Amino acid sequence: MAVVGVLALQGSYNEHMAALRRIGVRGVEVRKPEQLLGVDSLIIPGGESTTMAKLANYHNLFPALREFVGGGKPVWGTCAGLIFLANKAVGQKTGGQELVGGLDCTVHRNFFGSQLQSFETELSVPKLSEKEGGNNTCRGVFIRAPAILEVGPDVEILADCPVPADRPSITISFGEGTEEEVYSKDRVIVAVRQGNILATAFHPELTSDSRWHRFFLDMDKESQAKAFSALSISSSSRDTENLPKNKPLDLPIFE
Repeated sequence: MAVVGVLALQGSYNEHMAALRRIGVRGVEVRKPEQLLGVDSLIIPGGESTTMAKLANYHNLFPALREFVGGGKPVWGTCAGLIFLANKAVGQKTGGQELVGGLDCTVHRNFFGSQLQSFETELSVPKLSEKEGGNNTCRGVFIRAPAILEVGPDVEILADCPVPADRPSITISFGEGTEEEVYSKDRVIVAVRQGNILATAFHPELTSDSRWHRFFLDMDKESQAKAFSALSISSSSRDTENLPKNKPLDLPIFE
């Protein structure tokens, strides 16, 4: 069975570990570069992105994280993890922060406003439903969340959401020598996939819906199938089919 690493510097890594346990998948906490060698895929959780970046720098993790992403192994960033994976981030604190990169998009670090503007909403997710079953919506938990402003041609949009009417107007500067502009679209991108990278602006680990974690695990199966294609080894059936049922939940979650 694949081993999923969860970057455990700060933020909601415990919740991701619990979500993996609920579907019978082994997760391991990752804090040092050498620990990435023992995992097949990696989740970068939500949290305070500036703090996470400082801790990643302290542990010299950025080179290893970039190598992991560039090596084609599946990586999933939620909330702050999305910011880490973006090639470009705007709306940052003075001085900015270091990014892992790899995802061809521009993300706004704090698009939806302050902690008080955190919210929950139903998101239309037909691709998730097609792959993992269930209905065409999922619950999106947004906590001082980022959002994706632009994506490159190879990025698949998995979900967007209406821009809340009470969100403060934001002015976006895309760099020196460019004019500032006010974001005026009525919807914004909140979930994408590009090759081995999955990114969500919201927190699936805080809900009882395990489909996003299963979707991510299927990306790992796809990666392994490609790696072993030369040996004619076909992808196996779902890892979770024969797992114990009704396993008790070990962390509070939103239904």
